[in-house]
Amino acid sequence: MFYQIVSLAGAFLILLAYGLNQRGRLTPDHAAYSVINLLGALLLLWVAVVDRRAGFILVEAAWAVMSVVPLVRRGPGARPRATV
Repeated sequence: MFYQIVSLAGAFLILLAYGLNQRGRLTPDHAAYSVINLLGALLLLWVAVVDRRAGFILVEAAWAVMSVVPLVRRGPGARPRATV
């Protein structure tokens, strides 16, 4: 059970960085983005060594859903928003 909690924490950190990036609140050039991703990856790596994989399933499913949401919001044929 402990390893499941650690794997979910690692997945949460990676998804947090990705979600903040998608919302425009944190960009990949910020150090915090890399640190959050690194901590999440290290937690998942440690759990993978122990061979518990629930976190990997969560990451892949959520990553796909979070990637589709902005595409659906824009709709087919929509132009990207202009940046200022």
